[in-house]
Amino acid sequence: MIARLDFAPLDGITKRVFRQVWHKRFGGADRFFIPFVSPTDQHILTPRDRRELENPEGLPQVPQVMAKRAADFVWAAGALADMGYTEVNLNLGCPSGTVTAKGKGSGLLMDPEALDRFLEELFSGVSVPVSVKTRLGYNVPEEFPRLLEVFNRYPIACLTVHPRVRPEKYRGEVHLDAFALALAESRNPVCYNGDLTSVEGVRALEARFPGLEAAMLGRGAIADPALFRRLRGGPPATKEELQAFTAELYQAYQDFYGQAAPASQRMKEIWFYLSHLFEGGQRLGGRMRRSRGPRAYEELEAQIFRELPLRDRPEGQLV
Repeated sequence: MIARLDFAPLDGITKRVFRQVWHKRFGGADRFFIPFVSPTDQHILTPRDRRELENPEGLPQVPQVMAKRAADFVWAAGALADMGYTEVNLNLGCPSGTVTAKGKGSGLLMDPEALDRFLEELFSGVSVPVSVKTRLGYNVPEEFPRLLEVFNRYPIACLTVHPRVRPEKYRGEVHLDAFALALAESRNPVCYNGDLTSVEGVRALEARFPGLEAAMLGRGAIADPALFRRLRGGPPATKEELQAFTAELYQAYQDFYGQAAPASQRMKEIWFYLSHLFEGGQRLGGRMRRSRGPRAYEELEAQIFRELPLRDRPEGQLV
């Protein structure tokens, strides 16, 4: 049985408002990973970043940092430690072309020797434990054994592996044989991340890797907000519970932004995933994404809850 379940960071989705309401309504995650901040050359945290990183709710959270220069990461880790964080995560997984072109995210996996120098400077300068979220390589899975050699040289608090390479992004089959190498050969603790969208999927992962101690779930836990709870032995979400959740989240976004229009846009992003939990939900979810204005969003959400039955698990491609 996997002992620790982490909530993955999804940029633009799992931000502070979402984490607060989701945790209150469902819970079950041991830790939330905060979507990445990218430190500036001037070494300042913007007001927007500080607002996101403040934690008055007291949730168990790990901030994620994306940086091209080790010195920038070291500065950010120090600033986050001053805010009370006891672990900082290095993002080596983001496959976005605009990110990798700057040598950030999975762009750092392109050159293992340069990555080695980056990590040497990083671990020589940080004063807080650092975990790493990575992919198998920049182009092909065969790059991973060399990358694992580099990772094994450093005291990584936890190595979270998404077993795909950069061009695959979030599509296609995950490379479980390569993940098996990480589990067998890593000198650091290992966490699995990738395509865990149902209780059955997590149980199958546990059966294949009985020594696995940690897993990270993201899109699946947005599509089924009770997924963590169910993995702990709790009940699935009811339609009434989901309706109360989306109502509270929509109001929380309105309170945060001060108006309904941006709040409804955020809710559409949530419904891109949540619609997969309803029979016929993707059809109405598509209409919702194309709709304009809060009124249209509210009417389509009400229609989903009024007309569509719940599935046992999300169906369809969650990307």
